Amino acid sequence: MISTSNIEQAKHLMKSEKKPIIVEAQEDTFNRKILEYGRFNILLSIERGKRKDKPKSLDSGLNHVLAEIAAKNKVAIGINVEEISELDKKEKAKRLARISQNIIICRKAKAAIKAVNFTDKTDTFNLLISLGASSQQAKKAFS
Repeated sequence: MISTSNIEQAKHLMKSEKKPIIVEAQEDTFNRKILEYGRFNILLSIERGKRKDKPKSLDSGLNHVLAEIAAKNKVAIGINVEEISELDKKEKAKRLARISQNIIICRKAKAAIKAVNFTDKTDTFNLLISLGASSQQAKKAFS
C-alpha cells in the first residue's frame, strides 16, 4: 500500500510494489493526478479527510470527472471496511453517506469499486447493497 502525498515518490513506489497496487487517497489534486497516471489497481478511501459539506450536498472526494478517469484507466475506487468499523458513530455516519454517494457516481461512470480489509464477505456484500450498490457492483467488489 502506497500512502505518500508526493506524486513522484508514489510513481516510483508503484514500480517496485507487488500486485494489486493500492494507493491511499490524499488531497484532491493528488487524487486527480494519480488517477490520470493510472498504473495501479485501487485508489483507497477517497472519501476520507477533512471535507467541508455544503447544506445540500456532500463533499465525498469523487465527482463524475474523476470517476470517468478511473473507469478509463481501469482503477477501482476502494472502500476500507475495517477503517469504517473503527470510527465513532458520528464519523461513521458521515463516512457511510459519502461512500453511498461515491457508489452512485461509480455506477453512473461505470467505474469499479473494491472492498478492502473486511472480515466477513456476506456482511460486506450486504453493506454495499444497503449503501446503494447494484448486485453486480457488490459482486465485483470482491473479485
